[in-house]
Amino acid sequence: MKNSASFRELSNQIEYIACCIGVFAKRFNISNQEAYRYLLKFGGLSFLYDFYDVEHTFSIDEAIDDITIITQRNGGALYD
Repeated sequence: MKNSASFRELSNQIEYIACCIGVFAKRFNISNQEAYRYLLKFGGLSFLYDFYDVEHTFSIDEAIDDITIITQRNGGALYD
C-alpha cells in the first residue's frame, strides 16, 4: 500500500510540473520544449520539485509567478 501511495504522489508531482511547464510556455509565448530547457537551466524545475508540497496548494498562476522570480534571480531573462 505504501508503494501505491508513493507512486501516486510522484505521478501527481510529474503531472503538476508538466502543467506548469505548459502554462509557463504560454505565458512567455515559447514552445513547451523551450520552457522546459529554460526552467531546467535556471532552476525553475528544481524549485517546483523541491517545494511541490507548498506550491501545488497555490494557483498555477501563482506558481508561474514564483518560478519566474526564481529563474530571473538565477540569470534568466524572460519577462512578462
